[in-house]
Amino acid sequence: MPSLRSFSPTALAIALSLCAIQPAAAQGTPASAAAPTGSAQLHPWLTVAELRKLYKDKQSRFLTVGDLTIHYKDEGPRDAPVLLMVHGSESSLRTWDRITQVLKSRYRVIRFDLPSYGLSDGPTDKAVKALQPTDVPIALLDKLGVKKVTFVGVSSGGTMGMYLTARRPDMVERLILSNTPSDPVDTSHLVMPKAFLDAQARAKETGFRDQDFWNQFLSYFAGDASRISAQTRKEYYDFYRRVPEKNLIALIARIGDGKQASVEMAKIDKPAFLIWGGADPLLPESAVTAITRYLSHAQISKVVMPDVGHYPPLEVPDRFAQLIAAYVEAGTPKLPQ
Repeated sequence: MPSLRSFSPTALAIALSLCAIQPAAAQGTPASAAAPTGSAQLHPWLTVAELRKLYKDKQSRFLTVGDLTIHYKDEGPRDAPVLLMVHGSESSLRTWDRITQVLKSRYRVIRFDLPSYGLSDGPTDKAVKALQPTDVPIALLDKLGVKKVTFVGVSSGGTMGMYLTARRPDMVERLILSNTPSDPVDTSHLVMPKAFLDAQARAKETGFRDQDFWNQFLSYFAGDASRISAQTRKEYYDFYRRVPEKNLIALIARIGDGKQASVEMAKIDKPAFLIWGGADPLLPESAVTAITRYLSHAQISKVVMPDVGHYPPLEVPDRFAQLIAAYVEAGTPKLPQ
């Protein structure tokens, strides 16, 4: 795994939430630590066990991969086409709540929390040595007896999909990718409002991201901030006041080595549908051109929504669900035999 890069305070939020760079408070922190020291002790950290009490529901299931407990949900008819949906770094499977509600009557929808996020365990030292990121979805699909899926991923969740397809092309029938990086992410072009910069500075000082931080973050990356519900904003705050993990990003799929990533992307010869939020300040419409170039052997279709930001599944879930269904049911190019 490539080494982590250093980022300026201005890029802190993006680095830790989109590029999967771990927050300063988590670096070198043992997985068993109760909370950071100093002023951060005043903040209401939550353990994984506490988060499970708050957010586990009747659809929640748990799978052991190596020595990790992974939270997942599997909804919809058992004999229906399967959608495997993967969230981005520092998000959770709740990214797909509304889309699952819309589609589960005619699709089997499988989604899981990536290690360190949502209600899944963070990687132990043993897991870091034994596993790679794509081992988790492979183990989940094997457990469920699912042979082939349409993979749907947003942000770094889409990166997971590209690596999975390159490794196990037999498992992935088609890819649906949303605002997914194809190069190591550059944040130097971002211009952020003072309120967001102040929230980042406060998080850097305390090691804790408060509710205002997540309000500023979600509003900045949305095309229309009013589309991000109060419930979603609360969930982001709750899930990311989780006690810091030693190996926070060790099992997150990352574009760390751009040269190797381009090799993996060139292996993909499946149909790929790019659903892009064109108002994304981090990965604007030009990023669609880049990923299309790297997916040189894929059959590309694309839709750019100019009014939507970095999180289309959160911001316009009904529109996103309609696009998934239209592509899978009518718009997919002829699959290779």
